[in-house]
Amino acid sequence: MATSISRTLQFLHQRTCNNLKCVGPFLDVPWQQAALVSVRTKKRYFIPPAVGLKDKSHAEQEARARAAGVVIRQEYMERPINISCTAGVFDPYIPPEGDARLSSLSKEGLKQRTEQLRQSAASQLALRKIKEHDPEFSTKEFAMRAQEIFIEAHLALTRFNKEKLHSLVTERCYPEMVRGNRLKTLRWRFVESLEPPRLVHARCPDMISKGNLYGQVTIRMHSRQTLAIYDRFGRMMLGDEEEPRDVLEYLVMERHLVNPYGLWRLHGKIVPAWAPPKEPILKTVILPGPKLKPEEEFESLNYEVPKPKAVQWHK
Repeated sequence: MATSISRTLQFLHQRTCNNLKCVGPFLDVPWQQAALVSVRTKKRYFIPPAVGLKDKSHAEQEARARAAGVVIRQEYMERPINISCTAGVFDPYIPPEGDARLSSLSKEGLKQRTEQLRQSAASQLALRKIKEHDPEFSTKEFAMRAQEIFIEAHLALTRFNKEKLHSLVTERCYPEMVRGNRLKTLRWRFVESLEPPRLVHARCPDMISKGNLYGQVTIRMHSRQTLAIYDRFGRMMLGDEEEPRDVLEYLVMERHLVNPYGLWRLHGKIVPAWAPPKEPILKTVILPGPKLKPEEEFESLNYEVPKPKAVQWHK
């Protein structure tokens, strides 16, 4: 019963409203219009381009902006800086010429030993500062630890393990190790150590402010290693996996001494001036050849690669 009454009242209300809307214009009775809700759309602004702005110089554009009351922010030549490592090697160690070939009993060998004793005074002062911040530092044990870091870093490089490599080398050494290794296969192996590694040089520089100390230690390592580099086509570019070679290296290890969580990491290598030049890398290139049809084979054509013509250069 209640439902039928409510339906009847609703029907009468609608009819009454419709009748009033129809009669309203004849009776000059203002009728309230229904409110329209606008749909939100994207605001579009049109900014006309400045006439002849490209032809004006930077100074003229800046003067025009100042005249219009626009404040131009001053540009600073900022360069990012990393305080976890230094940007280079301070006072690098100078390896004596003929190292690992001259005997200490010869005349040249004795000269080398006396020169090392002269340079050891600054190294002893640096080692004292290092031991003040790192009481567990030992010259004999650290040389073996540096060799282990060197081996782990190169194994991580061959496996392209970036996370582990970042924990073993500094931010300065990382780009030098990974540069040029894209689309290549590396095969490296540490065979044996010909001489026990030893500490030959130590420095303790500070950077930015006094007291912000960094420890740099140079390790002499004479070992036998194998290295082979393959290109993306699987062709040999450098080295040999089966032929080990004797390698004499001077590794620079660094640590941020002020940081209690700092670690000793590989910072770089010192290449002496008397070192022999590196072997050239054989690169794979595409030689021009004939266009083959689907049913043809290259061997059946007996095609000879044309040699470049000799060019006479005149002054």
